[in-house]
Amino acid sequence: MDFLEYIESHRDANLNELKEFLRIPSISTKTEHRADIARTARWVADRLREAGFANAEVVPTKLHPLVLADSLEAPGAPTILFYGHYDVQPADPLEFWTSPAFEPAVRDGKLYGRGTADDKGQVHIHLKALEALRKSQGKLPINIKVIIEGEEEVGSVSLWDFVARNKERLKADALVVSDTSMLAPGVPSVTYGLRGLNYYQVEVKGPAQDLHSGTFGGAVPNPITILAEAIAKLHDKNFRVTVPGFYDAVVALSAKERKALRSLPWKESDFRKMVGAPGLCGEKGFSTVERIWCRPTLELNGIWGGYSGEGSKTVIPSKAFAKISTRLVPNQNPAKIAKQVERHIRKLLPKTVHCKFEVLSTGKPWVAPFTHPIFRNAIQALQKGFGKKAVFIREGGSIPFVTQMHDTFKVPCVLIGFGLPDENAHAPDEHILLENYFSGIKSIAIFYSDLAQI
Repeated sequence: MDFLEYIESHRDANLNELKEFLRIPSISTKTEHRADIARTARWVADRLREAGFANAEVVPTKLHPLVLADSLEAPGAPTILFYGHYDVQPADPLEFWTSPAFEPAVRDGKLYGRGTADDKGQVHIHLKALEALRKSQGKLPINIKVIIEGEEEVGSVSLWDFVARNKERLKADALVVSDTSMLAPGVPSVTYGLRGLNYYQVEVKGPAQDLHSGTFGGAVPNPITILAEAIAKLHDKNFRVTVPGFYDAVVALSAKERKALRSLPWKESDFRKMVGAPGLCGEKGFSTVERIWCRPTLELNGIWGGYSGEGSKTVIPSKAFAKISTRLVPNQNPAKIAKQVERHIRKLLPKTVHCKFEVLSTGKPWVAPFTHPIFRNAIQALQKGFGKKAVFIREGGSIPFVTQMHDTFKVPCVLIGFGLPDENAHAPDEHILLENYFSGIKSIAIFYSDLAQI
């Protein structure tokens, strides 16, 4: 049987199996779900064995286990390393889900549930594509190595430790990842660039303890006021980041790339509708697509301090806190940017308060020249699987593992995503369009099949 016929004949079985996968609450950030994480890892390993991977194992780590598998039965054919993750974000706030987060439900051609888009649904696409190739052809046309982790949502520390110790075992001709999005419905996409990410926490301390605002107000520093004033100075009137040196290493987009971005089938009106804000804003002189994909940013992610409970409590707080992130673009050095941000924030704060600045995480940006034949192969496979024109895009998000693998192995990294920007990854009512799920299985099977000809 042809593998596309096999895929079509197993639509219902594949969907039911995906629902089974989604029902396991593999929340990596909560210790009460350690048993669920372990159960999910075993589930993934079992599915790989069913797909014909004789070498599939669950590898313990200091935190959550990795799932490893390989099929090296195609001498002379390329070797691909496929990466994904089986862990998911917490479902909170639960009251905003239309149906329970871990009880997958189909509505209006979409499958709802935590992990549908990020990343269980996309991992499952590859599992089913590989199974179809194996079952219909007797063996896989190329060599495949698979690594599925359980810590992506909490920093992937164990994964990178494992990679550093097992470089030869993981060596491949290319890395393939499906943890990104398509540009829009009906526009299959290959991502060739990601922004990097630095994440910081700032603590501003004034008085030794909370103080009565009537007795002490007007005479002591208020950390919330001072922190808010500093944050307000981190952008100028054109929404450029005011940190000295922040843009020094940023390379301007070529006229050719800017033209390519403008030609994409992307509508700002649709983006504005998806966002739901009265209007858009951003760095002056750049289009919205350039701002979210190709320009560095500094964003305030959270701010707190003092009293925020019911009713009133008149205090001057002892401390105020903020979480801040910077998205970085190629040539920006995360360590250098972190020092520049810290230096600038400290300079903005008066000597009446103490500041504690923490760098919680750093991640390098990544962009790839898509001239390697595997990128063209990916585009062609998507066009065959979806029956629609596919495009090259960049994304504003970050996948640190992609950058680490690219720097370590110096091989092409191909990001083929099947989610959509409005599918609520990390939020209530996360979902995946079933058309993308089913067409994704076909596309990936075609992609792996055609790679044997490279």
